[in-house]
Amino acid sequence: MGLVVFLYAFASHKNGIRKISSPNVEFIGESSPFITRDNVSKLLIQNYEGAENVLKEALDLNELERALKSNPMIKSAEVYVAVNGTLNAKVNQKTPIARVSTNASYYIDDEGKFMPLSRNYSARVPLVTGYVEKNNLKNISTIAKKVQTDEFLKKHVIEIHQNSDKVLSLKLRQCKFLVQLGDTKSLDKKINNLKAFYVKSLKENTLNDYTKVNLQFDNQVVCSK
Repeated sequence: MGLVVFLYAFASHKNGIRKISSPNVEFIGESSPFITRDNVSKLLIQNYEGAENVLKEALDLNELERALKSNPMIKSAEVYVAVNGTLNAKVNQKTPIARVSTNASYYIDDEGKFMPLSRNYSARVPLVTGYVEKNNLKNISTIAKKVQTDEFLKKHVIEIHQNSDKVLSLKLRQCKFLVQLGDTKSLDKKINNLKAFYVKSLKENTLNDYTKVNLQFDNQVVCSK
């Protein structure tokens, strides 16, 4: 029994003094490279001052995870060291659902939060124009999430516009008219009305006859030519 304890203690001690190898980075979920493996490796290296010179027992994994999560492209991260001394990082990037294009340019992620643009990749998401406050993205993110999860909207919506009174409107692909949503109340009902109007107008070949399609009235679609 004493020998077993000694061998275990020796193995644990030997494992603890292993030097850490260069980081191995794995992306979870979305494959779009908003941040690269090299970017993640540099973040890790900056926070433990060189992969080749740090002992495993001296490494603060929680601190490394916090360093990765502080990057505005990263949603979550897990950092661990394998028995052989390999430093591993599993990274989940943020998912953009809209791109603000006003006096400032940035993404809105799927949690309704700010996400900077990436030098590595541009997401194909609806543009957001008009009056947008970075610290007040609730209404726009509500619409953007709906667009992201609704097959019809995802196919057709190319722009979300908000004016200074927080009134929301949409622009659709290959359509001249503006879709006036108003606010986010009764959103599902408004979208269902829009779908019914679109299908009917497409069948009658009248989509391009209108300049505005107003969904702000209960149980009806008011169109202007």
